[in-house]
Amino acid sequence: MAQLTNKTVLDRYLRLEIPDQKCQVMYVWVDGSGENLRSKTRTLNFIPKAPEELPIWNFDGSSTGQAEGSNSDVYLHPVALYRDPFRLGNNKLVLCETYKYNKKPTDTNHRYRCTEVMTRAASQHPWFGMEQEYTLLDVDKHPLGWPKNGYPGPQGPYYCGVGASKVYGRDVVEAHYRACLYTGINISGTNAEVMPAQWEFQVGPCEGITMGDDLWMARYLLHRVAEDFGVVVSLDPKPIPGDWNGAGMHTNFSTDAMRKPNGILAIETAIEKLGKVHAAHIRAYDPHGGKDNERRLTGLHETSSIHDFSAGVANRGASIRIPRGVAEEKTGYLEDRRPSSNADPYVVSERLVRTICLDES
Repeated sequence: MAQLTNKTVLDRYLRLEIPDQKCQVMYVWVDGSGENLRSKTRTLNFIPKAPEELPIWNFDGSSTGQAEGSNSDVYLHPVALYRDPFRLGNNKLVLCETYKYNKKPTDTNHRYRCTEVMTRAASQHPWFGMEQEYTLLDVDKHPLGWPKNGYPGPQGPYYCGVGASKVYGRDVVEAHYRACLYTGINISGTNAEVMPAQWEFQVGPCEGITMGDDLWMARYLLHRVAEDFGVVVSLDPKPIPGDWNGAGMHTNFSTDAMRKPNGILAIETAIEKLGKVHAAHIRAYDPHGGKDNERRLTGLHETSSIHDFSAGVANRGASIRIPRGVAEEKTGYLEDRRPSSNADPYVVSERLVRTICLDES
């Protein structure tokens, strides 16, 4: 049954003034699934300007798949601070790393290791741009706008479409876009995707660890905005079996050398390195070691085969795509089309840097 709440009534209370030098801070973290996000709020008696100013907090890790009930405290270490688009004013959102009772990172705290890798490669200035695809569902988990006892017309008119018969859920998309801009997330665009009720937003370019921070917080905002509309967001890489496109997280990557004149040579070297460790990347590109991507990377629906590595200019059926403009200008970036929509951006960005920048197999 749908929640019987009234957003207009809620707005009356959100307009109430907060005493000076007090604010609400929403602590956000990745739970034990490695896919879902959790959050809780505390009051502070000052207005924070950096995550380092915020206190370490804790939560019941036995309820999030991150600890046993007999030793359940897990610690939240604030790492990235954002403006709060829901409570407005001086209120904040803060992304956190999770640590166990023994001060070691939890199993799904992939930011810890990613930060170390990004620090080692900092002189090469790795830039990322991630294209997050997702599917909007009704609360009954049926794709938004689809007939309840059938299917919409075949794919073709929906990609970047316009009109009530081609586009479902634009209100959610526009609200999310504006919320990301308000928070300070480096969102760069959005569009309707090939399957109806499927959308994409892009974050980047971001350098180093900021890529994972901004994308995880953008995901949190997406779920939170959709909640307000009574809509469910799915990051499943193949939400509908059959002749329908899956969902990915295509990752654009470049180093300083690639962005310089004749950087195409560095791009070609990077592709050669990627081809040698294809299996390792596939294991890193979804939360279940490649099992999720098996349903998506079939060689059909604008994907490569999960079993083969390939690269090509403007080829959306390749593992690695070199954009046409990059090939012509001989400088720019490459696009890794293998990561799934539910992949951890810290794991994906770390794996790319290890292979391309640090020569680790």
